[in-house]
Amino acid sequence: MPDPDARASATPDEYASEAAPTVTPDTLAGAACEPFRDPTRFVLLHTSHPGNVGAAARAMKVMGFHDLVLVQPRFADVLCREETVAMASGAADILARARIVPTLSEALEGVAFACATAMTPRDFGPPTHAPRELLPRLAAERQRVAFVFGSERYGMSNDDVYRCHACVSVPTHPDYGSLNLSQAVQLIAYDWRQALGGFTVAPRVPDPTLADGVAVQGALEHWREALVEIGFLDPATPRKLLPRLQQLINRAQPTAEEVHILRGMARAVQRAARKAAKP
Repeated sequence: MPDPDARASATPDEYASEAAPTVTPDTLAGAACEPFRDPTRFVLLHTSHPGNVGAAARAMKVMGFHDLVLVQPRFADVLCREETVAMASGAADILARARIVPTLSEALEGVAFACATAMTPRDFGPPTHAPRELLPRLAAERQRVAFVFGSERYGMSNDDVYRCHACVSVPTHPDYGSLNLSQAVQLIAYDWRQALGGFTVAPRVPDPTLADGVAVQGALEHWREALVEIGFLDPATPRKLLPRLQQLINRAQPTAEEVHILRGMARAVQRAARKAAKP
């Protein structure tokens, strides 16, 4: 997924709004002792930019995943770096549980099915699929799965790809397929979560305190008076203006508070009209 030209381009959007949680080596050591199970693992190979590690942790957390393993990152203390924690933006617990290992083989320990992420299919090696083609079938098998992402500069080596059971490649515009590492993690994490069943979006609950008919008619009468005062409505030839307003307000189904706002606006219009009419 990441290609040789991909770089970390995001900026820490939470720097000014909230203090980043502190992650220290002692925190990491303590978290490593905690029992934690996550059927999905995200493996980052040879990452160069601390911000990408933090942003990847954030991408995982919003999709409900927690198991992050780094293979030989550029900085041994990457999980504790200020930029990492800032870009994690609330996902410091993912960093606290993350592990750093020397080889991909160790990163894949306990994994039944490994997916490489690569923009370019190899002539030899595992088959390449679009995420939404492969992931629903993989989810149905209920295996322990790992998604492996290459470095920002070089992507995945052939040997690393060959260790995986399949490649997943995000369909992009043919003229430009460069994805930032953390963006690639977010896209794969989203599609995988959807394949697993997804999350529900809480429906908007309509305001139960809708205005009653008396309040609506009072507001319409108030606006009729205001429109007459400003000369917009001729009471001698009202035509169908008021019935149309009646239909409009019926479709809107205003709450009692919204009717009060409409009447307040009508009063303001009347005050302005009377002030303008004074000599």
